[in-house]
Amino acid sequence: MGLFNKFKAENLEQEFLKLIKGKNHNASGKFMLGLLFVASRFYRAAVQTRHWLYDNRIIRNRSIGCLVVSIGNLSCGGTGKTPVVEVFARSISSQGRKVAILSRGYRSKKRTFSEKMAHRFAHKKIELPPRIVSDGNDLLLNAREAGDEPYMLASNLKNVSVIVDKDRVKSGLYAIENFNTDVLILDDGFQYLMLKPHINIALVDSTDPFSNGHVLPRGLLREPVKNIRRADYIFLTKSDGSHKLKHLRTFIRRYNKRAEIIECCHKPQYLDDVFHRGSRLELTELKNTKVASISAIACPASFERFLEEQGAEIVERIHYADHHAYTEQEIIDFINTAKKAGAKYILTTEKDAVRIPKIDRLDIPMLFLRIQIDILNGQENFEQCIKRICFI
Repeated sequence: MGLFNKFKAENLEQEFLKLIKGKNHNASGKFMLGLLFVASRFYRAAVQTRHWLYDNRIIRNRSIGCLVVSIGNLSCGGTGKTPVVEVFARSISSQGRKVAILSRGYRSKKRTFSEKMAHRFAHKKIELPPRIVSDGNDLLLNAREAGDEPYMLASNLKNVSVIVDKDRVKSGLYAIENFNTDVLILDDGFQYLMLKPHINIALVDSTDPFSNGHVLPRGLLREPVKNIRRADYIFLTKSDGSHKLKHLRTFIRRYNKRAEIIECCHKPQYLDDVFHRGSRLELTELKNTKVASISAIACPASFERFLEEQGAEIVERIHYADHHAYTEQEIIDFINTAKKAGAKYILTTEKDAVRIPKIDRLDIPMLFLRIQIDILNGQENFEQCIKRICFI
C-alpha cells in the first residue's frame, strides 16, 4: 500500500470511529448510522450462523494433539491484550512447558509476489511456511515483518517461540514439529474457531466494556455480547479495584454463570529508551516534568492517563490510527514540535516503540513506558488457571 493510500485508509478509519461513537450528529451522519445499523444486522447474522455451523459440527474444528489456550476479546482492540498474553506465556513457561504464541500478525509486512513465486518453484507447491518471529532463543524478524505485537512479545519473552500466520492450524503444527511445543497460545483467538481451544480466555476493558453494544460496522464488537458465554475465564482489564465493577460483573453473569472473573490492571513499571533498550529510568523522573506524547494505539487516553498519574505535564500530544507505521518525517516534525513546547522527554508506548524509525539526530530523549499486568482481584483463580493449563 502506497503512502497516500495508507494515510487515506487511516483517515477513513478515524472518521468511522468518530461516526459510530456519536460525534457526528448532522443529517448525513444520522443517515450513515442507519445504513451501518442495517449492515450490522447482516454481519451479526453471518457471525451467529458461523458459530451454529461449528457448534453443530457441520464445519469441524481441528484438534492437533497439543493443549491450546485462546486469549482474545469481543471488541476490536483496546483491551490491553498483549500484556495479558505475555504474562500467561511467561507463567506457563516458568512451569517447564514449551510454549508457542500463534499470532495472525496484524499489519505485518506481506510477502512479495516474487517471494511467493520463488517458493512455489523451489518447493513445487504454493503453501508457504509460517513466519518465525522468535524460536525461543533469537529474534529472527523485525517489527515491520512480524507486526508490532508479535515482535513486542518475542522481544520480552525468553524460551517462548512466536509464530505469525493467518492459518494457525498450520503454524501450530509447525510449532509442535519444530520446537517440541506442548502449549499453544492463540493470540487474539476468541474468534478463531478452526483450532479447538482447551481453555478460552476473554478480555473485557472495564473502562469501556462493550463500546456502544453494537457489532460491526455500527459498533466495535466482533460478535454479540452474549457470546461471552464461551469463555472459561474472563479478565476485566484496566480495573481500578473499585466497587464500580459490581454492575459489570452482574451484567456478564447474565450470559456466563460459570467463568471465573479476574480483575487486573496495566501497571506502569519504568521508562526505557526507544533506541537503546536497557537505559531505564524510574517513573519518579516524570514528576513535575514537561513531556510530549505520541501514540498509535486503540485507546491513547489510557496511556496519557498513566503519564499524568505519575505527575507528568503533557505539553504536546499526537494520536495516529492503531498500528500506524511511522515515517521519519513524522518523528522529526514531532521532535521539533516537542522542543518548541518545552518538553524534556518524548513519551510513547512499548507497542509504538517498535514501529518508530531510527533518527540520526535526536534532540530530545525518546522513551517508552513499560507496562505489566497486576492482578487486583482473583489471584487464586489466575493461579488455578495456570495449574489447569500446566498439569492438564
